[in-house]
Amino acid sequence: MEQELSIYNTLTRKKELFEPLHAPHVGMYVCGPTVYGDGHLGHARPAITFDLLFRYLTHIGYKVRYVRNITDVGHLENDADTGEDKIAKKARLEQLEPMEVVQYYMNRYHKAMDALNVLSPSIEPHASGHIIEQIEAIKEILDSGYAYESNGSVYFDVEKYNKDYDYGILSHRNIEEMLNTTRELDGQDEKRSKVDFALWKKAAPEHIMRWPSPWSEGFPGWHIECSTMSIKYLGKEFDIHGGGLDLMFPHHECEIAQNTAMEKHQVVRYWMHNNMITVGGQKMGKSLGNFITLDEFFTGSHKMLTQAYSPMTIRFFILQAHYRSTVDFSNEALQASEKGLERLLDSYDRISRIPESDTSSVDIKGLRGKCYEALNDDLNSAMAIAHLCEGSTIINSACAGNITLTKEDISELKDLFDVFFFGILGIRNDSMGVNSGNNDAFAKAVDILLDIRQKAKENKDWATSDQIRNELSNAGFEIKDGKDGAEWKLK
Repeated sequence: MEQELSIYNTLTRKKELFEPLHAPHVGMYVCGPTVYGDGHLGHARPAITFDLLFRYLTHIGYKVRYVRNITDVGHLENDADTGEDKIAKKARLEQLEPMEVVQYYMNRYHKAMDALNVLSPSIEPHASGHIIEQIEAIKEILDSGYAYESNGSVYFDVEKYNKDYDYGILSHRNIEEMLNTTRELDGQDEKRSKVDFALWKKAAPEHIMRWPSPWSEGFPGWHIECSTMSIKYLGKEFDIHGGGLDLMFPHHECEIAQNTAMEKHQVVRYWMHNNMITVGGQKMGKSLGNFITLDEFFTGSHKMLTQAYSPMTIRFFILQAHYRSTVDFSNEALQASEKGLERLLDSYDRISRIPESDTSSVDIKGLRGKCYEALNDDLNSAMAIAHLCEGSTIINSACAGNITLTKEDISELKDLFDVFFFGILGIRNDSMGVNSGNNDAFAKAVDILLDIRQKAKENKDWATSDQIRNELSNAGFEIKDGKDGAEWKLK
């Protein structure tokens, strides 16, 4: 590959030169949503982070199989192998079929992803659609000696596994410390050790979601689904596994143990985790009651919001920070992102108005290389945006007549934004879509009206000038007069 991407491997705690197992093919698995409630801003971050990685790997020439799972069974209330399945509970309370609940929230999730301009994955498997494969995987782990049956349930034997391998290799947790700090829960008497986790749970009589298995009528544990589906679709060795930092332990740690028990080797080459979105320093999440749904952001209907924020403002806000850094929510931060996004979109719109010159007074050729360098350095989207802001400054200076650019320079600036801002960073030109270059005829028509208005002003025909301005304003355009003529954008 011409572009060499260095990514941060959570397993080794360092940036490593990305080398796919089967170049130029890349297998990428990302833990997708657990569909039992409305998505919030924290759920948008992994979707946008790995959408960026998907877009960039594709752009630099890799053929990517991107698998993003749907957890629709096995995720219990306290994530500690006890309690009621979250989807089943919601189905019982609302007197619905569990799959009605799943479909309802899946539709909402996909709608939110479309609004955020997140590309669809190559494959989006459901845990409930892979029960047979999960049962077969559990049989393999039992045959390897790292699991045991207890009262119709099957548990992973963490202490036995740890003697042969390293449980805690990803999160760097010590098993002795885990034994001392893991709290006692109902049902722990079925386990040999309180750190063991469920591969299969026997269903209580009232449990709705249940399947037949060699051990009992029951349902799979939360962790086994990802091991099963990732190996099924990406093979016994694949390149990237991603997700939010909160999944590192126990979910991804358990995946590594399950994978190794089945295959006797590490299945995943690179583990990548995005950091959290916080509110006043606390993780945004339903359990803390400080979450704001994406719909509430888009409509401004939450009490913590002072206004509505467009999906592209949300996307830009997330991309302005490096994916491994914490992002703290505030209205002020989102408003700053909104203004920054608007400035870049305004600059892009002005590219067509830059006067062509035979000579250039600035060198813009290095901007493209800087953007590649930023993204190659562990997907540094924040730095890539900073370089696009340099391009924005050049565009504005050229429009103001302070610098000169050649036709080739102007074309390079437009392509720079098309490739990096709209293509790789995935910003959609919502606020100015009609004059973003996708509808040149529309933009030219508005420019013709402004030219007529300018001639009317020169002829002191104020009535015609004011009429054109007012009619355009009523139609949803914002007109700004400057020394070099009028500029416009959609309100």
